[in-house]
Amino acid sequence: MSTVSVINIKNEKVGEIELNEKVFDLIVKEHLLHDVVKMQLAGRRAGNACTKTRIEVTGGGIKPWRQKGTGRARAGSNTSSIWRGGGVAFGPKPRDYSTKLNKKVKKMALAMAMSARYQEGNLVVLDDFSMDIIKTKDFVRVMNTLEIENGLIITSGCNENVNKSARNVNGYKVLPIEGLNVYDILLHKKLVLLQPAIEGLEKRVMA
Repeated sequence: MSTVSVINIKNEKVGEIELNEKVFDLIVKEHLLHDVVKMQLAGRRAGNACTKTRIEVTGGGIKPWRQKGTGRARAGSNTSSIWRGGGVAFGPKPRDYSTKLNKKVKKMALAMAMSARYQEGNLVVLDDFSMDIIKTKDFVRVMNTLEIENGLIITSGCNENVNKSARNVNGYKVLPIEGLNVYDILLHKKLVLLQPAIEGLEKRVMA
């Protein structure tokens, strides 16, 4: 088991906790982290380029003129792509950029990302962090006391006051256990875990 110190919001050591080595002390395989981050970012892409085909534009129905005898080229519909106001041939349409990875790979990558932060010495365990009111100034003061300039804070449940207090501060993000992901771990230099959340994280990865 790997042991890490538990501190309070005053940056005082209040104890120690043993972490599961199968979750927090794995050999980090960068190609797995890369694959999962690429999957996450691809899933966030929104394809919004869209053109109308000849079926979707206004018009059509009656043949513009008879087939023969007018001296003009044959035409079957005014929605043709060669007509002004007609549909676009082979134009862009919204597309799904998302890719898939199996659950085992995603759980393994999540554990490796947390292991990376532990091995770097950038894993912080807090005994508790709660706020009575929503106040950004108080949140910043706690982060300064803990000497955390850029951090991802993982709570055991919905911590609305802390979440809203951190919302307007660059470099910080608060997530529940269910929202923890590889991209956000790698995006922030410090991983801050509330002690009650650790058991839930271990269960999530080991399940």
